[in-house]
Amino acid sequence: MNLQEIQDLIKFVSKSGVSEVEIAQNDFKIVIKAAQKSRGTDQPIYVQAAAPIQAESSVSAPIAAAPVVAVPVAEESKLITIKSPMIGTFYRSAGPEKASFVNVGDSISQGNTICIIEAMKLFNEIESEISGRIVKVLVDDASPVEYDQPLFLVEPA
Repeated sequence: MNLQEIQDLIKFVSKSGVSEVEIAQNDFKIVIKAAQKSRGTDQPIYVQAAAPIQAESSVSAPIAAAPVVAVPVAEESKLITIKSPMIGTFYRSAGPEKASFVNVGDSISQGNTICIIEAMKLFNEIESEISGRIVKVLVDDASPVEYDQPLFLVEPA
C-alpha cells in the first residue's frame, strides 16, 4: 500500500462518518480510527501502522480564538491570578454555541463558575475563589492547560 492509497483511505474515513477501518496485507497492517467529535470542533484522524511509512499525514483544522477586549487596568501589581487546579482542556463556555461564563470587564463573586476544564472526559466547572472584575483572559478557548497555569487576571473588589 503506497502513501497515496493511505491518504485516500484517510479522506474516506473523515468524509464517510465511518469510525474505524482496518486493512491487513501480508506483513503490513493499518488501522485508521476517527476521533469522536466533541464540542463542535474537528478532531484529527489517528493512523496506526505496523510497517513504517515514508511520510506522515494528519488532518486537522485550526480552532478560532474568541476576541479579547482590553479594559483599562488600575495597576498590574494589584491583580490576582486565577490558576488552573488541574491538567485538561480549557473551555470558556458550556457549549460551542453558548455564551462564555465570564468576559473581560465582567464582575465575579466567590463561587461563580468562570470556566470548564475537561479532564479524562469529565467536564469540571471551575468556580472563582475571589470576588472582583475580570481584567484579562490568559488562555484561548479549547486550549490545553497545565496544573497551576494562569487562566484569568482579576482586579479584586
